[in-house]
Amino acid sequence: MRLPTLSVIVAVLLILAAPAVRGESLAAQRGSIAAALIAAERGTLDPADARRYAGHPLGGWIEALAHERQLDALDAEALDRVLERLGEQPAATHLRQAWVRHVAAQGRWQDVLRHGRESSDADLQCRWLQARLATATVDAGWSASARRLWLSARAQPESCEPVFSALAARGELSTELRWQRIDLTAQAGNIALLRQLARGLPAAEQARAEALAAFLEVPSERARDWPREARSRAVIEAGLVRLARRDASAAEALLEQLAPVLPGTDPGHGRVRAAIALWSAAAFRPESARRLAAVPASAFDEALHGWAVREPLARGDLAAALRAIETLPSALRGQARWQYLEARLREDLGDPTTAAALFIAAARSPSFHGFLAADRAGLPYALCPREPSEDARLRREVGRTPALIRAIELFRLQRPHWAALEWQAAVAGMDDTRRVLAVRAAQRAGWFDRALFGLPATEAALLYYSLRFPLPHRSLLQRESERHGLETALVAGLTRAESAFMPAARSPADARGLMQLLPSTAERVARRQGLLWNGPASLFQPETNIMLGTAYLAQRIGDNGGLTFRAIAAYNAGQGAVDRWVAARPQLPADYWIETIPFHETRDYVPRVLAFSVIYDWRMQGRSRSITDRLEGRASTAPRDFACPAPIALPAS
Repeated sequence: MRLPTLSVIVAVLLILAAPAVRGESLAAQRGSIAAALIAAERGTLDPADARRYAGHPLGGWIEALAHERQLDALDAEALDRVLERLGEQPAATHLRQAWVRHVAAQGRWQDVLRHGRESSDADLQCRWLQARLATATVDAGWSASARRLWLSARAQPESCEPVFSALAARGELSTELRWQRIDLTAQAGNIALLRQLARGLPAAEQARAEALAAFLEVPSERARDWPREARSRAVIEAGLVRLARRDASAAEALLEQLAPVLPGTDPGHGRVRAAIALWSAAAFRPESARRLAAVPASAFDEALHGWAVREPLARGDLAAALRAIETLPSALRGQARWQYLEARLREDLGDPTTAAALFIAAARSPSFHGFLAADRAGLPYALCPREPSEDARLRREVGRTPALIRAIELFRLQRPHWAALEWQAAVAGMDDTRRVLAVRAAQRAGWFDRALFGLPATEAALLYYSLRFPLPHRSLLQRESERHGLETALVAGLTRAESAFMPAARSPADARGLMQLLPSTAERVARRQGLLWNGPASLFQPETNIMLGTAYLAQRIGDNGGLTFRAIAAYNAGQGAVDRWVAARPQLPADYWIETIPFHETRDYVPRVLAFSVIYDWRMQGRSRSITDRLEGRASTAPRDFACPAPIALPAS
């Protein structure tokens, strides 16, 4: 067992000697509370001493964590008393769940029943069902819950195995139910689990299940001899869709061979054709047009409709691209993206009158394509900003919400998971107006991503631009942007797209900090700039990150001949990818080139950064550089004004 450091022991002793003072500000107590949380997590804070912090908003977490590290010393009655003190706080749920897992591991099933309950957590649910099984409290509800857990396309926790074994022993895990789960795993492509489940089938049926798994792994013509039934068709479809992503030609050839089992009249056949066409078009294969034409109309989805436009656009066949737009469902065709592209195509094909009307329609959207359309139509940029309520009483009421106070303090103390739990508890009962004010309070503490994850899911919420586009570190952004000849609004827009201004952001690829730099990239930039490199951890420091991030963005702009849109694409996908795309489509105008970027993430990223830069111009100066000028790296022409194109009816709140 790792012993606590001397500094931690000393800190805890100081805390115990001088507990939090009532009335002292939360900021003044933050250091001692942070040390108490660490001590509680490490098991060096006695639960009795933890109660000294009961007057602090995080006192419940300190006590819950202290008990969690000493569960052997906690009996059911004592737990009841702790939970009663903590009430409905997430800390109480955290402790109760830890207790349930602890006593379940010891086979103390009555204690599990005492504090366990129905849960969306599969492990906790299975432990609760185990307890009911062990205490002979099984009924029809138990069986129904066990069957729901069974019917999962993913492997369930180990704690579920006794439940499934009991289900089988009771004669309720029928062959039909086993096949239902196999079908789910086949559709999900979970081949390992499918093979595991096959072992539970009668011997005569195991070979059939293994054949399904083998086809999903390596599709072959042997499926031609399969029974003409729904299961065969479903697995052939799933296998060929998987194959199409790797090798569209092989999938197309095999689809023809398997037509007796998956005929052209079957919807699954059309969905395979759609997958073949999609991955062909996304790679700009020569066969793309033919394969798109072979897809039945019923199999087109939004993604394939988009590629039906991009494929001829990339070839310079503007008439074919326009015909593809004309086949879009009305809901898609009415979006600013497709209105703008249709207008551009009609303009290039000699129909300026229709194009002008479409530009005017698209310009009503506060988006990349809407701003481009406004430039073409000579209109101000559409923006109808809304601000949070100015009701001081309401602001105080929201600010005093106990769960919100706990959430913000946990965020300040770098406990993001617990902070998120408290956030959900805080906003669960709030109306939209109060929820917006909660986001505002969180942002004042530097918790900027609450505007992404915390605002109401309504169209009205999108109008809170000052919340959705925060501007911390403004002077730092301006200083470093000017140092490298960059526009502050562009750097702010890129930072907002990368991290939502969260300094501790870290991607699965290990990109870090505000501008999401990989440590290897940051080290190269630092050496090139003659800056001291203090290691990967320094990327979580805003000043270091923005210094290196702006330098890197300036490099990308220089490497791309001053073309901002290509530089932004390279920032996201790498310079090598951009060089390939430019070589493949060197003559396409900037807006067409962006639309034909093969990577979905980058194709959305470039417009997002550019649109965000317009919003940051609005935030900083109330006017914007023309997005067309910024797009192509041209000298600035006339600045663009903002206007709300028409009154917007907002829901009462």
